Amino acid sequence: MTQTLFIGDYTYSSWSLRGWLLFERFGLSVPKQVVDFNKATVAEQMAAYAPARTVPTWVTPEGIAISESLAIAEELATRHPDAGHWPTDPAARAVARTLTSEMHAGFGTLRSQCPMNLRDAFLDVPVDADLRADLDRINVIWEDARNRFGQDGPWLCGTYSVADAFYAPVAARIAGYGLPVGEVAQAYVAAHLNDLAFRRWRAMGFAQGAVLERYEQTYAKTNWPGPKALAAKPVDTGTPENDACPYSGKEITHLLELDGRIFGFCNAFCRDKTVADPEAWPAFKALL
Repeated sequence: MTQTLFIGDYTYSSWSLRGWLLFERFGLSVPKQVVDFNKATVAEQMAAYAPARTVPTWVTPEGIAISESLAIAEELATRHPDAGHWPTDPAARAVARTLTSEMHAGFGTLRSQCPMNLRDAFLDVPVDADLRADLDRINVIWEDARNRFGQDGPWLCGTYSVADAFYAPVAARIAGYGLPVGEVAQAYVAAHLNDLAFRRWRAMGFAQGAVLERYEQTYAKTNWPGPKALAAKPVDTGTPENDACPYSGKEITHLLELDGRIFGFCNAFCRDKTVADPEAWPAFKALL
C-alpha cells in the first residue's frame, strides 16, 4: 500500500504544518493529500481511513492511520533513526522531548486567541493576562533551551528537531500577531521565518486554498515580518528559459516572469507557489 500524509489548509492548519515538517525538514518523501476545509468535515473526508478524523494523518505503508502529530514524530524517528528527528546528545534529547510534550498539551490561550494565519500580519493585538502567561512561559522554556544548546545552532536544542517542528506555528503566531516576547525568543522566531521549509509551506498557502472567513481578524493589518519575496508574477505569454518544470520535469504549461526573465512550470500550482516566494524553492533558485 502507498503511504499518504493527509494535511489541511496550508495557511490555517497549524497541526498540518507540524506534520508536514516532520517529513520535509528531515528529508523524508511522502505523497500528500490536502483535505479541503471548505467541503465536508475532516472526519467525513477521512472516513475511508477510520478511526482517523483529524489532520495531519499519516497512513503508513502498512495502511495504519496515525493521527496524532507526536505519534507521527515518534514513529518516523523509529523507522528512520538516521534522519535526526531527535538530538543525539542525551541532555538535548531530553529537553527536546520535554518541550515537544509541553507544546502538544499546552498554550491553549495562544491557540484560541491567535489562530494561525500565514497570509496576514496584524497590528495592536491586545494581550490579556492569560495570553501574557502563555508568552511568559514560552520565553522561559525557549531561553532555557537556547542557553543550554545555543552554541550548537539556531534551534531550540542546537540542530533542528521535532521540538522545532512543533513550535513553528507558535513562532508564526508570535510573528503574525506581533506578540511581545524577549530577545532570545525573537531571534528564534526569526529563525523560523527565514527557514526555507517554513517559507515553502507558507508559499503553498497562497497557491492553493481560499481565504477562510472564520479565521479572519478585525485587527489592522501590516506587512508579513519575514523575508520579502522577490517580485515574480504569472504571465500568459513568453519564451521560458527552462525546457521542463523544475519540480516534476514535465512539459511546460504555465509561465512566470521575474526580473524580465520567463520561466515555465507544468501546472498552475507549481507556478503559483514559486510566484509567492521564488527563493524558497531550491530547484527554481538553481535556474536563477
